[in-house]
Amino acid sequence: MDAIWKEFPKKFGFGCMRLPMKDGQVDYEETCAMVDAFLAAGFRYFDTAHGYLEGKSETALRACLTSRYPRDRYTLTNKLTNFFFKKEEDIRPFFASQLEACGVDYFDFYLMHAQSEEHFAYFKGCRAYETALALKEEGKIRHFGISFHDRAAVLEQILQEYPQIEVVQLQFNYLDYDDPAVESRKCYEVCQKYGKPVIVMEPVKGGNLAKLPPDIQPILDQLQGGSPASYALRFAAGFDGIAMVLSGMSTMEQMEDNLQTMKDFHPLRQEELAALSEVCRRFREKHMIPCTACRYCVDGCPQHISIPDLFACLNTKRTFGDWNADYYYHNVHTVRGGKASACIRCGKCEHACPQHLPIRELLTEVAKEFEKETKE
Repeated sequence: MDAIWKEFPKKFGFGCMRLPMKDGQVDYEETCAMVDAFLAAGFRYFDTAHGYLEGKSETALRACLTSRYPRDRYTLTNKLTNFFFKKEEDIRPFFASQLEACGVDYFDFYLMHAQSEEHFAYFKGCRAYETALALKEEGKIRHFGISFHDRAAVLEQILQEYPQIEVVQLQFNYLDYDDPAVESRKCYEVCQKYGKPVIVMEPVKGGNLAKLPPDIQPILDQLQGGSPASYALRFAAGFDGIAMVLSGMSTMEQMEDNLQTMKDFHPLRQEELAALSEVCRRFREKHMIPCTACRYCVDGCPQHISIPDLFACLNTKRTFGDWNADYYYHNVHTVRGGKASACIRCGKCEHACPQHLPIRELLTEVAKEFEKETKE
């Protein structure tokens, strides 16, 4: 297992789920510039999946990374997602399509995506783990792992059944660390117990920790340090056993801020940790919806409701209390339909949600807040 650590000379990775967009397509010019800056700063780890940006993330990496740089300049991670196979025989053709989409002959890391108790049973039934391990033996995958969204007990079960797992990708940030719904700390401790390096996803919780509410921001301002995102990244990277911290960057400004933080990384000081503890307390007082905007819920919605965007509107309304959230709800996210009240309560969204949110109930709350005029 010590050899796996050589794959992580630096702790910062480029998460490609939120690439810059223009007119519904990935902005290749901006993405190329961000890729160039990332590599020039000495970093090399890129993370994608077929479902990211409806397949556009993989092809963007081919256009902006793999066709422009030699293979030894970067480390590329991809994932097997349950939406894209129904039986064992589907997996190899799908994997081949991912290689082609990304423009590579092998993946450095290949992860069984969004593992939970239910998804794990599905993957086992299709012999997905065995297929991936066979692909590793064939040299098409260099390292095998999982990304995970569930309770710590389920993670321990998976690691016991498949000790071949080399890395675990976890949702890990200071707001989720002791959240009983996410169990970040407990899952991290399981990885420590089994000696599995951790790749951190959602270190800024879908952007929620990058722009703090105005009544919370002064807590970090008094430290006279970096941006809110920088504290979140440093929190995640400061733990033993954390091999990589991913950031889903959408702008060059975000890239530059993150590079400045991670090029000269140093763990949080005690007063900084105390400040983050106070930030957590203030956030929990607001009862925000803990959605990370992964958008897995959107693909199968028969009513085409942009669920994460509507949740973001409600969080913004609850946090800031201004007109902006109402404007975005009515004039951006539901202008062509898909209001919260259109939910038919089929439950497909909850089945797909890695956060296990009660989405149907939450959409009712969204409708009550933003559709008052239509209800009266």
